[in-house]
Amino acid sequence: MIKIQYEDFSIDDAVGTMKKGSIGGFAIWLGIVRDDNIKGLRITPIDKLTDKVFNEIEDEAFKRFDVDSVDVIHRIGDLPVGDNLLLIVCGAPHRKGALDACTFILEEIKERFPFEKEEIPKDD
Repeated sequence: MIKIQYEDFSIDDAVGTMKKGSIGGFAIWLGIVRDDNIKGLRITPIDKLTDKVFNEIEDEAFKRFDVDSVDVIHRIGDLPVGDNLLLIVCGAPHRKGALDACTFILEEIKERFPFEKEEIPKDD
């Protein structure tokens, strides 16, 4: 499941909704807004592309890797340094499928990023 939202998210909530008997573990990536001498980031989705790109990435992850569940939450809006930005949770029977799928999804999002990203400068 892919979510694009302004609101913050809970890792515990995401994992809790994904637990089922066939899953032996989760690989989790949590991206946060890094302090690159900025106040934060302004993330704006490119409306016509965002859902299409994320759905393609999710579909490909299910085809390529032995995973039972995939959740991706990407935040948009003005996000200050330290805020949660991206959550990827991949559940699989075995660690290799979960880890490989999580890495694949992260790299595909970075490569095909369907957002406009603007740095918000620090006030001097």
